[in-house]
Amino acid sequence: MRPSCCLSALAALPLAMLATSVAMAQTNPNEPVSSAAPKNKKATTLAPVSVTAQTGSSFQATPVYPATQVNITAAQIDATVNAVDVEDAAKYLPSVFIRKRNEGDTQPVLATRDWGVNSSARTLVYVDDIPISALIANNNTIGAPRWGMVSPDEIDHIDMLYRPFSAAYSGNAMGGVMRLVTRTPDKPEVTIEQTEALQTFNLYGTRSNFATSKTAVTAGGRNGKFSWFVGANSENSFSQPLVFVTSGSIPKGTSGTIPAVNKIEQVANVLGAGGLLHTRMLNVNGKFAYDITPSLQAAYWVGYWSNDGQSRAQTYLTTANGTPTYGKSSAFASDTYYLSAHHLMQALSLKSDTKSDFDGSFVVTHYDFIKDSQWSPAGVLSDTTFTPNGLLASYAGTNWSTADLTGFWRPLGYGGAQEVSAGAHAEQYTLANPTDNLGAWGNPETATTLYSAGSGKTQTQALWAQDAWQFAPNWLATFGGRYEQWKASDGFNFSGKTAVYQPTEKASGFSPKLTVQWDIAPMWRFTGSLAKSLRFPTVGELYQLVSTGTTFSSPNPNLKPERDRSGELAIEHTIDGGFVRLSLFQENTRDALISQTSTLPNYAVPVTYTMNVGEVRDRGIELVAQRDNVLIQGLQLSGSMTFVDSTTLADDSFVSAAGTTAVGKQVPYVPRWRATAVATYRPTEAWAFTLAGRYSAKQYSTLDNTDNTPDVFGGFDKFLVFDAHVNYQINTQLSASLGVDNLTNEKYFLYHPFPQRTYVASIKYRL
Repeated sequence: MRPSCCLSALAALPLAMLATSVAMAQTNPNEPVSSAAPKNKKATTLAPVSVTAQTGSSFQATPVYPATQVNITAAQIDATVNAVDVEDAAKYLPSVFIRKRNEGDTQPVLATRDWGVNSSARTLVYVDDIPISALIANNNTIGAPRWGMVSPDEIDHIDMLYRPFSAAYSGNAMGGVMRLVTRTPDKPEVTIEQTEALQTFNLYGTRSNFATSKTAVTAGGRNGKFSWFVGANSENSFSQPLVFVTSGSIPKGTSGTIPAVNKIEQVANVLGAGGLLHTRMLNVNGKFAYDITPSLQAAYWVGYWSNDGQSRAQTYLTTANGTPTYGKSSAFASDTYYLSAHHLMQALSLKSDTKSDFDGSFVVTHYDFIKDSQWSPAGVLSDTTFTPNGLLASYAGTNWSTADLTGFWRPLGYGGAQEVSAGAHAEQYTLANPTDNLGAWGNPETATTLYSAGSGKTQTQALWAQDAWQFAPNWLATFGGRYEQWKASDGFNFSGKTAVYQPTEKASGFSPKLTVQWDIAPMWRFTGSLAKSLRFPTVGELYQLVSTGTTFSSPNPNLKPERDRSGELAIEHTIDGGFVRLSLFQENTRDALISQTSTLPNYAVPVTYTMNVGEVRDRGIELVAQRDNVLIQGLQLSGSMTFVDSTTLADDSFVSAAGTTAVGKQVPYVPRWRATAVATYRPTEAWAFTLAGRYSAKQYSTLDNTDNTPDVFGGFDKFLVFDAHVNYQINTQLSASLGVDNLTNEKYFLYHPFPQRTYVASIKYRL
């Protein structure tokens, strides 16, 4: 990792300087990219304050991001990370955790400093200027970013922008913004990469190896005014069990039950494993651009993702005569299913790069669930047979569209001391989620009647403006605001025989932002930021209804927007070949939208639904450091440590059967401590050896923190995981890597059992 321009909250490299640094990284992919200026024997100074927005390449100018940011380059990813999937590239960034359950996971949610793995709508993820965040929901299933819409080899670098301090982004940025910045080669280029992974797994009664194979091909180049980059990834993966089948008793007439308890120490004996998922995934994407003039470019992006899979269940139970049986537990049915999905993303943009007083951009995007189905049996019969009928859940017709118009005005000229940016934003998210009864569960064409449904849409329009002004040689102020109007409509829910047409909801608000940066001395920088933001309910939180087995998730169409006030103080210091940053932050969120399981009147079982929690407060400290050539030439150390006191201050909505309260308790899914450490040794330009560690403290998944039993399915454990990686640049065209994730074979649960020791090998050839 390295800071964006020495982790400057505002400074960014001009285009020419960035192009030079990127070219150097591509020429020598194993050379460390320093956090400061080129190495010398004296401490380097911070780059002077600047109002030029950071860019990845020409025609990618973005508004100044006025607060803490870090990034990692493609060269660093290749040299240090066992990267099977795109999201792996970001796993060592400070205070960042991506919940990847298995290779080829379709649900890797981004968690940040003060929001956890069940908060997908509290972060934004972009590929260049294209949003791939699934703001259709705020959860760790359908709400996960659509990482498959970019090829790993297309990435030039990844920026992580912390907190909601830019008016250019909606309140969904309260956790942060991740930007995957892509590249386009200036000359013809073809890359072929083969990656193999093998996980060894041993837990309860499941002992096996689970393999993944991925083939990736990319090609790109430029022909005069036309440039292009295309990629395709084919991945065939087998996962470890993602769930376990549990019961409060021992099924009659069976043996093989493994005694166990659940996260609140109730009896939850393990009967078998489920979610043993075999998926075949294909990603195809392309970026095509045409330079209308030297300063005006039109571009078209397209991404197609398909996924076909089968989940099976493994029983540990046998009858008296030794025959395998499901013990009449219906959970074996819900953990056995087929799935098939086909998604299409498209985007158009028109951007200028005049290097003068005015510039602008216009970007429109559309993401469509062409097909997204999962079908399973309705229940079990004797032994290991299922009922002939079943259920088919579908997201076909779910989609979203966005449009952004942005303008830049530089009153003092290009590269001057002031840049004013402003824009308009519009978006619409549409949810279509019916579940049908199936006459024959193995055949999705046998759908009969409607079992349940949840549908609706949300719309948001916004206007924003921001002024970055260097009003004195060592001072830079960035201030702005964002006004938003939101509407939820067409809500419909059906369950059993009851149909409900939900009411239309509206809300609006203004969010001011302010950041001041002061270069105290040549090697010291102080940054203070304040912001208000609004995060409107997603269409999934309002209208999605899920009813499978003993799980019942209810919609809540009366949710209010959550209102967030954030502040941060950061001080940065450059040292010889490195940097240190200390950040103090606090965030108070009123009417926080949190999903929780609670006991409600007239319901026979606990119900999961999203509620407005009165107020939660996150306050903490983050320490980040990096140093090159530590003790010996070629050894780079980097790391981060984050402490967060995340507390529920008020909650009148929570109802507990045990009479417990949420007030004063730790906010769900937010660990108090999180840390990363990465050591990379480069004895020569060809070799890079990396040892990395990731730590997270205990998390809770309940508002009243009653889930305090460790090392059980459904709980959220602390973990300390080490990874090792070796990269060898055989020649200018060929490289190979070998690594191990979870080197010490840590066994832990984040609801799901997470991967155990996994071996990863890849070879890449670039023409």
